[in-house]
Amino acid sequence: MYLRVLGSAAGGGFPQWNCNCPRCKGLRDGSLRARARTQSSIAVSANGLDWLLINASPDILQQIRDNPVLQPERAQRDSGIAAVLLMDAQIDHVTGLLMLRERQTPLPLLATREVLSDIGTGFPITSILSHYCGVQPHVLVCDGYPLGVPGLPGLELSAVPLDSKPPPYSPFRGSPRQGDNIGVVLSNPTNGRKIFYAPGLGQMTPQLHALMAGCEVVLVDGTFWCADEMQRLGLSSKTAFDMGHLPQSGAGGMLEHLARLPAGVRKVLIHINNTNPILDEDSPERAELTAAGVELAHDGMEILF
Repeated sequence: MYLRVLGSAAGGGFPQWNCNCPRCKGLRDGSLRARARTQSSIAVSANGLDWLLINASPDILQQIRDNPVLQPERAQRDSGIAAVLLMDAQIDHVTGLLMLRERQTPLPLLATREVLSDIGTGFPITSILSHYCGVQPHVLVCDGYPLGVPGLPGLELSAVPLDSKPPPYSPFRGSPRQGDNIGVVLSNPTNGRKIFYAPGLGQMTPQLHALMAGCEVVLVDGTFWCADEMQRLGLSSKTAFDMGHLPQSGAGGMLEHLARLPAGVRKVLIHINNTNPILDEDSPERAELTAAGVELAHDGMEILF
């Protein structure tokens, strides 16, 4: 089973187009040792030809160009993207659907009822696509039970609800619903190996920890290093928790939870905000991450399971 990281940054990418924070400015002027990153998305395949796209970022066209496996060239018009799964309805995870409008058949789209509701009304992408390729919705139920993916034999997944927030445009922003944000367990049925993917994890629970402990790889929210990161830089009045993300550092932070997982679990952070000091490969925060045995996802990263 193949997993490829198409984009590893949070919304806006890295560097962000309008940001002159120390990280973005340093990458542009060459004074920072760091990698540029597109907005968060992964693709998973059982055969290396047909892929499940998980989140469709605004950078999808660049990501397809950067990952030739997504264009197998089996016909005059072709794509390796067989279906799309949405973890939430955030703009940086759904806007790329509009870039897939030239598809010749309806796009299989896996999402919870809550996410389908938000992108059908508040940000009506599915209505817009009905005038182009159209979508074939498949409702995800967050019950933890494994299910197959249409058109992708050999791949199993299960969805679990996460405590986080729907996007700012959602009428439910102030009253989150179960299903607004999910984590996904990707399973290889031939060897039993599992990956837990959750780029928008706002709160850890005992149930989630137990689930992660049973996986070979966890690929989880690395948006902010500290809770008041945006406030310190004068970029926002909101904390990481206000935006639905669990920061890495501090008591109860992501690193503390990851340290409690079994030693054999591979730990990787994804969805890194442009303000996060771990992007700087020479920073003390990056050194702390490395010392803790935690990796930082990068565009083009491959994981076999």
